[in-house]
Amino acid sequence: MATSSPLPVVGPPRFFVTARVPLARFPTRSKTAIFTPVRPAVHDATTGAFLAAIPLPPGVRSSWHLLAAAPDNRTFVLSGWTGPNSPIRFFRVNLAEDGSPSGPALVPGLESDAVGPGYALALSPDATRLAYATPTMGGEKISIVDLTTGQRRDWSTQASSMVSDLAWSPDGQQIALVVQGRGIGVLDLRRRGFDLLADTRLVKPSSGLPPLGSVAYTPDGSALIYSAGHAILRIPVAGGEEPRVLAQVTLPPDASLSLRFTLDGTGRYLLYVHRWRSFRVDLVDGSTTSVPIEAGEHSREGDSPNAAW
Repeated sequence: MATSSPLPVVGPPRFFVTARVPLARFPTRSKTAIFTPVRPAVHDATTGAFLAAIPLPPGVRSSWHLLAAAPDNRTFVLSGWTGPNSPIRFFRVNLAEDGSPSGPALVPGLESDAVGPGYALALSPDATRLAYATPTMGGEKISIVDLTTGQRRDWSTQASSMVSDLAWSPDGQQIALVVQGRGIGVLDLRRRGFDLLADTRLVKPSSGLPPLGSVAYTPDGSALIYSAGHAILRIPVAGGEEPRVLAQVTLPPDASLSLRFTLDGTGRYLLYVHRWRSFRVDLVDGSTTSVPIEAGEHSREGDSPNAAW
C-alpha cells in the first residue's frame, strides 16, 4: 500500500482522547449484565479537563478501550462496540483547533467482518492506514486496512502469542510490535509473505520480567521507545546496543506490572493513565506531571480509560 508524508507535528500536544469499555452492572440475583453505553471524550492535555464527548457513528452503541492517534494531535481512530457478541467497528475523528470533534467516519470494508475486541491499535503517520491485532483460533493476526478503500492485508501465526502493542515507523513501511513471551520485533510491510513471525525481526528478546508493555518509534525512525515494567527505555531499531533507561515512573502498589503509554508527535512527551489520572512524562528531563481526568458523562465510573495524543 502506498505511503505519503506524515501529518505535520504542531508542537507539544494540546489534547488527549480517552476511550473505555461500556459500563456493566449485574442486577440482584441476575447473571446477565446490563450495559450502559459510554462515548469517548476529548480532554485538555495540560489540565485534564473534559472538553467534548465524541459522537458515535450509526450502529455503534458505545466506546471500546482501543484508540490510536496520528502525530498531528488532531487525527484519531477509535474502536466502537456494536453490542454483545457483535463485531467491533473502527471510526476516524478529527479535532478542530479548539478540540471540538468532527462527525465520525466509519472505516469501510469491515461491515461483515467478525472483528473481536482486539489487543492493540495503531494509526499510520499519514493517517491513511490502520493496524490492529486480534486473536484467531489458536493464534494471532495483525491486519492493515486502508481507511478510504477498506482494502486489507493480514499477517497471522498459529503460535501461542499475544501482540499487546503496535507502532508505525515514520516512513510507514514497518510496524513495531510487542509480542508477549517473545519480545519486541519489527514487521516489514514490504515483504510479500503472510507469516507474522517469519516476517518479523526480533529487536529486543523478552526476558520474562519485568513484563513489556508499549512501544513507539522516535520521530526520526532510528530507535524504539518501550516500557519494561515501569521503566521507559530506548533501543536502536538496528539493535547492537544495550537499551538505555530514559525514565523510571512511580505508580501505586495496585498498578499493573506493565505500563501502557502513548508517545506524542515530537517524541518528547509520553502519556499514561492510572485510574482517573493522566501522567505526562518529559523524556528530556525525566519529570512527570499528573492531572485528574474529568470524564464528563458517567464521570469516574467503571475502570479507568485508555488515552492517546
